[in-house]
Amino acid sequence: MKFPYAVSALCLLVLAACAAVPRPSPHASVQVWLSTADGRKQLAREADVAFDVAAGEDTIIDIDAGKRYQAMVGFGAAITDSSAWLIEQRMSPAQRDQLLRELFGRDDGGLGIDFTRLSIGASDFSRAHYSLDDMPPGQSDPTLAHFSLTPKIAGTGADEVLPVVRAALAINPRLKVMASPWSAPAWMKTNGSMLHGTLKYEYFAAFANYLVKYVDAMAAAGVPIFALTVQNEPRFNAPDYPGMLLSAGARRLLIGEHLGPALAQRKPPTLIFDWDHNWDIETEPLALLDDPLANRYVAAVAWHCYAGYVDAQTRVHDKYPDKDTYLTECSGGGWKPMRDDGLLTIARRLLIDSVRGWSRGVLLWNLALDENHGPHAGGCSDCRGLVTINSKTGNYTRTVDYVALAHASRFVRAGAQRIESSAGRADLDNVAFRNADDASLVMIVANSSSSTQRFVARERERRFAYTMPARSVATFVWR
Repeated sequence: MKFPYAVSALCLLVLAACAAVPRPSPHASVQVWLSTADGRKQLAREADVAFDVAAGEDTIIDIDAGKRYQAMVGFGAAITDSSAWLIEQRMSPAQRDQLLRELFGRDDGGLGIDFTRLSIGASDFSRAHYSLDDMPPGQSDPTLAHFSLTPKIAGTGADEVLPVVRAALAINPRLKVMASPWSAPAWMKTNGSMLHGTLKYEYFAAFANYLVKYVDAMAAAGVPIFALTVQNEPRFNAPDYPGMLLSAGARRLLIGEHLGPALAQRKPPTLIFDWDHNWDIETEPLALLDDPLANRYVAAVAWHCYAGYVDAQTRVHDKYPDKDTYLTECSGGGWKPMRDDGLLTIARRLLIDSVRGWSRGVLLWNLALDENHGPHAGGCSDCRGLVTINSKTGNYTRTVDYVALAHASRFVRAGAQRIESSAGRADLDNVAFRNADDASLVMIVANSSSSTQRFVARERERRFAYTMPARSVATFVWR
């Protein structure tokens, strides 16, 4: 492998842009960023590590950049109504601009979010319950004449979403936006409520049209929707916020006969992801993918982290290798293990295990919440955002979720491919990538043990050694 010993002419022409992204040194060494679970180090830039060390009895991680797997769409978090409302209504223009540039940009060590998620209508992290076509009790709107991106209920936070997403796209035009409904409009449902119930058979076509109208309206507003799911967590009956049970059979019909054919007409097409729920019921997405009609319209399976084990992703992928995989929701918060072990939990389960299990994108839940874990209308009372915005001053602080995500999002850029890396040992997990834009290699390693762990990484004829502190995460970058 040849080493670039001089900055290219192109970089000299765009020096500011080149300096904005953490770039590997042109010398034969490895750059290191380190975080520890005790918080003493958070994305700390450590001394470079030299190649060509001798391997002893160390754990060996073999890296083969020639063996490549899925291309990454990106890492990020959801712009919930609550997040958008805080950013627009509780921050000054200067504070807002600083935060969004830090989250979606790469200048000066920005987080580099390339992937985000929106709710279609209210989620638990809205300030009120609403759909995009609410009607008075007893009335319906099968032609969707009253559809609007602006809900009839004021102050939900929905009005703030478009300005925030547009600002994010202005900072990062490559940002991919997916969207999920928490419920169909109440008049489409068996119980006439945004809570509980399921979709009436006679409104399958209307609900598919509702989702298509959302895609078209967002595109007209300057926000292309990269992908949709037809229902967030379709096997969960939320007690106090919008939700809707939607069986695999119902999703097969909705996607195969209504939504799939409608979205296939759009150029570029909006992708359909199925499931959008936990690792514990892999039979659900498999039942849909087993159906030939629905299968042709489903591009990927989306997963959440709250139940089951991540290896479900690999089993489903192995049966349908032509379908992509995404991790579309996982929240930090005040419960175990996220309360006590957020850094290692996110790094191991999401950034490493989920990506080794074929995820092309990884999304945490709220982008931002306030000092009281809100605002929200039902649901989680102790969830955590990437940042906490003080609702009185507009100042923000970064959470452990931000730190964990940054170990991937700052360094692994859209289009990077996961590459082969050996598993190492049980308490020393890793995943490796090759960036498409500059061929740099990135490896994320998590040491979950209570003691230091030394390993040697071997890539072709080169090798380097590193000793990981107890309970720590490190990102290594080299060319």
